This record gives sequence, structure tokens and C-alpha cells, in this order.
Amino acid sequence: MFNKEQARPVTNVTLQDNIYLLSEHERDLVEKEASYCSYGDTVHYLEPAKSFSRCKGSFLYDEHDHSYLDLQMWYSAVNFGYANPRLNKALKRQLDTLPQLACQYLHSEKVELSAAIAKHCERAFGLRGRVQFNVGGSQAVEDSLKIVRNASDGKSLMFAFEGGYHGRTLGASAITSSYRYRRRYGHFGDRAHFVPFPYCFRCPYGKKREDCNLYCVDQFERLFDTEYCGIWDGKAGQSEYAAFYIEAVQGTGGYVIPPSGYFEKLKVVLEARNILMVDDEVQMAFYRTGKFWAIENFNVKPDIIVFGKALTNGLNPLSGIWAREELINPGVFPPGSTHSTFSSNTLGTAVALESIRMMDECDYAEISLRKGSYLLAGLRDLQKRYPVIGDIDGLGMALRVEICKPDGITPDRELTDRLMQEGIKGRFKVDGQYYGLVLDVGGYYKNVLTLAPALTISKAEMDLALTLLDQLFYRCRTAWEDS
Repeated sequence: MFNKEQARPVTNVTLQDNIYLLSEHERDLVEKEASYCSYGDTVHYLEPAKSFSRCKGSFLYDEHDHSYLDLQMWYSAVNFGYANPRLNKALKRQLDTLPQLACQYLHSEKVELSAAIAKHCERAFGLRGRVQFNVGGSQAVEDSLKIVRNASDGKSLMFAFEGGYHGRTLGASAITSSYRYRRRYGHFGDRAHFVPFPYCFRCPYGKKREDCNLYCVDQFERLFDTEYCGIWDGKAGQSEYAAFYIEAVQGTGGYVIPPSGYFEKLKVVLEARNILMVDDEVQMAFYRTGKFWAIENFNVKPDIIVFGKALTNGLNPLSGIWAREELINPGVFPPGSTHSTFSSNTLGTAVALESIRMMDECDYAEISLRKGSYLLAGLRDLQKRYPVIGDIDGLGMALRVEICKPDGITPDRELTDRLMQEGIKGRFKVDGQYYGLVLDVGGYYKNVLTLAPALTISKAEMDLALTLLDQLFYRCRTAWEDS
């Protein structure tokens, strides 16, 4: 397992060993990007940025063919591993039969995929509904906003969570809690009213999980006590707010998992005021948390679900929404209410349909929970040895490692950045082979390593992940030893 000698910083290495050096081709890419590429859709965590040339399973490979174990899998988009042979074959098959088709015509993949998702919702929630597709998570959120506003006579005010992320289009950024996504551009309509998420490790009310009695829901309900709270007309029985946009498990916010009973109690408050619950599942859907939808872990029935990412294993952009029949049937949401040229594209729907079939063939609920429990136990072992790991939590294969100062509570963003950057340099040696570690940083204070391994990750790869994380924390230990 872990050898401390192997975790020491590499010095005086040969070109072969110095696997993070840029090749001539990589330097050329960096120079051209600096001159010709917009940085508007780019965030580099390492300068110069790392480039990769191929991928397979749980690994990315650079030009030198060195291996990087990916523990975030493209923000949870690649549940079945990179270059999955069966899904690649489905894409190639569609390329050879019906690679393109305008959205006004039918093709079987769209209809069968819609039926599969709608039928799952009917089984899970006992509700009939319909599915509509788009090409990205933000665009699907925009479609959901139209459905909400249409169902509420044009109300534009929404509730959303602190720490919530729903996208960076103008509408989606208005319900995303980070002002930095709106600062330069403003937004159409009204910004959401942001409500504290039940973040028990950092409870904004100073309560303890074991005896708070979900005090945070009580504080939210207090907003409706009288008309003088500003959002409720008791005589008319109407709220100024149309919907509450939730994430069953916060994604960008740091994979924060709510306590048992929270969403059930919240849904009671919302239903009493005719406020819709819109569940953003873009990161957490399709067994990431041990259920097809993450919200299924919490015993509530959402009115609308937004999904994307892992639906196609990242192969072809496709997102969508499911909504209750009463909200989306053609009588209330007629043809042309939204449109995108590529919304139900044949390539995306073909891969997504094959992905759904794969989910139905194996017990991914059991697989996700079993593998997640194994990794969680390993992470908790690391927590015992490294005091800077303040919090470990997980639900299925959505896992969080919160990095703190040695006091175990003060956020340490600097160390978190160092861990992520050191991981991707690729200088960890296990059994004579060098590896890199691909991680992602999230959280309110950007001090959380959010882990979303492929659901297909093997036990050997999980053991490798824990070994690499052990080496990583050992190598970066001076950051807290010197503080």
C-alpha cells in the first residue's frame, strides 16, 4: 500500500519521470489558446493547463501515456466510465442509420427514451408526466422556468438554496446563489430568495443535527406567518413565489447531504402555499446517490425534475425535464413553448436510451451504495490520520472531503487548491508506475474535494484511489504543519 518514500516531492528527475513537463505540442496548444480562445467558458486549475490525449474507464492519459485516475468523472457525467464500448457502439450505430433529423419529425429513440423516463417517475412517485429534451443543464433549467411561470400566471420570483448551482445562462444564474455569475451581466426577471441549505457540518443557526428538530424548515415557514413578512397574502391564500428550486444533494455547493426528514417537512410547507418543487438532478441523477433520482432518497414527490450530464455518459449533449402532466400537457404547454434545433437530437437520444437500458439490466442502486460505502470507510480512515480532513460524508457514489485548518472546522481553501494541483501533476508512484489524480473542488468556501467516481470503478481502482489520496495528503502535510 502506501510508501512514504514514494510520496516525497520528485527532484532531479529525468524527462521520463517528469511526467508533468509540457511537450512541444502541449506548449503550442497553450500558446494558441492564449491568442485565439475565449476564456469565458474556461476555468484552469493549474497553470499551464493540463491537456489529455485519450481516455478509458476511470483514467485519462496525457501525451506521454501516463495515467490519471479520475475521481470526479467530468462533474459526474461519466457514470459508465470513459470510452464505454457499449455506448460507443450505440453512437456509431446511430451515425450509420439516422445521424440527423429535424425536431419536428419523430424518431424512435426520442419517444422510447421519453417513455422510459416518464414510466420510471410514475413508478417512483405515482405521478404521470411528460419529458422534454434540450442540450444542456442550464437550457433545461430555462425550460423549467417557463413551465413554472406558465403554471403560476407569470410569477417570476423563486426560492433557491444558498450554495445552490443551476447554471450560468441569464435565467439560471438568477436562481444560482453565486453573485459572481451575475455581477457583469445582471439577469432577466428577479433574483431568487436564497434560503439556507441544511448544511449540518456548518449549520447557519448553530444547531446540532441530533437535536435541532429541523429548525431550518421552521425558519423558512416563518416567512409565511403574516403578510408583513412580505411574501404571503393570507386573505388571498397566495404566495409571491412560484417555485422552490432544490438540489436533493448539493453539487457545486460541496456534495452536501441533507438530514433525514428535511425535504419531507419542506414539501409540506410548499404544498400548503401552492409553491412548486423543482428538483435539479443534473449532477446527481442516474444512480449517483444509489437511486435513479437523488430525490428518491428523501421520500418526496417533486413537481418538475431537471436532468442532464450522465444521461448520455458525456458522449453527446442532451438534457431534459420531466414535469407532472398537469403542468406540461399540450393543453397548458402547447407546441412551440420552447425550442432548440438540437434538443432531441438522434445521437444523444440513442446513447441515452442505451444508457437507460444498461441501468435497467444491473442493480446500480446496490452497486452505487456498496462501492460508496467502501470508499467512505477508506476516507474515514484517512480522516483519522489527517486532522485537516474536517468532514467526510457520502450518499452512494457522491462523496465529500472537507478540508479545514488543524482545528477541524476553519475552511482551508489554500490547502484544498494545493491538493488538487498536486494531484494533477501526476507524480505519485504505486507499484513502480506513476499516476496522477484528477479531483474537483467545490463547497461554499472552495474547500471541499467532491468525489464522483465512475459507477463502474473496480475494487482495485478504489484501493488505488485511497492509496493516491493517502500519498497526496502526506505530500501536502507541510501546508498545515507549518501553519
